[in-house]
Amino acid sequence: MPWILSVIAERLRRCHRDERGMNTAELMGNAALAIVALVAIWGALQAAGLNVVGWIETTLLGSG
Repeated sequence: MPWILSVIAERLRRCHRDERGMNTAELMGNAALAIVALVAIWGALQAAGLNVVGWIETTLLGSG
């Protein structure tokens, strides 16, 4: 039984030092924060009475 604990402990130590997935996790976190920021900015502009979606639509499709 003690050998099982030593194997598990060694694997945990190895996993703790391995940072290969951290870059992906950091990028996913940054993307999530960016989306939250965009939604917050859009909500604030809507509350201020600015129709951002309508402005983008008009700019892209023209006025007629």
